Amino acid sequence: MKVIILAGGFGTRISEETSDKPKPMVLINGKPILWHLMNIFAAQGFTEFVVACGYKGEVIADWTEDMSNRVPWKITALDTGLDSQTGGRIKRCMEFIGHERVLATYGDGLANVDLNKLINIHELNKNMATLTAVRPPARFGHLELSGEKVLHFGEKNQSDAGWINGGFFLLEPEVLKFIQDYNEPFETGALPKLTEIRQLNAYQHFGFWQPMDTLREKLDLERFAKLETPPWMQNIDNS
Repeated sequence: MKVIILAGGFGTRISEETSDKPKPMVLINGKPILWHLMNIFAAQGFTEFVVACGYKGEVIADWTEDMSNRVPWKITALDTGLDSQTGGRIKRCMEFIGHERVLATYGDGLANVDLNKLINIHELNKNMATLTAVRPPARFGHLELSGEKVLHFGEKNQSDAGWINGGFFLLEPEVLKFIQDYNEPFETGALPKLTEIRQLNAYQHFGFWQPMDTLREKLDLERFAKLETPPWMQNIDNS
């Protein structure tokens, strides 16, 4: 099964790092976050990648050409347009790949998602699409109040937060019919349409998940990457 990685955005929320490169090429412990992301898939047997490029896509294209001589992965850097939205980029990649099931994810977040469980849940429910639901990392101090009196102050528990879309999709080829054009975000276009007809399922991931939307989050990932086994590679089947 091929893996689509969305890597074409402008990365404006982390502009300190993206003036000369796309966000998936931001270095985490000396290697692009894109490399770390591909390792999550490769460790579980998925080594064919189609990278949906846009902003400064030539940086990714040059890197993938170099990587082809270093790793036993098949990587295609596909130009999906400078201003295409996420739905449009998925559409272009699925048209390029052909009529087959694909995995897809964002190029700026890491998680130790069990892809086999994702696939099993998808096949059990027989829907057109399955996304990975995650709970966002706790960022703020949690207050318990009684009127204006603070009863408890402490770190917010991640399990207290609601579920959000963590990416790591499994998509059947029929999903293409629900993406109207290249300027349509996947999150406000195809996903709500699939929800309306009960064709979108969620795999609930309780493990590690961390986006890289800010410089602070980049530094957090940098710290994790220096561990002997980064949390996005823990409990992943390397067989």
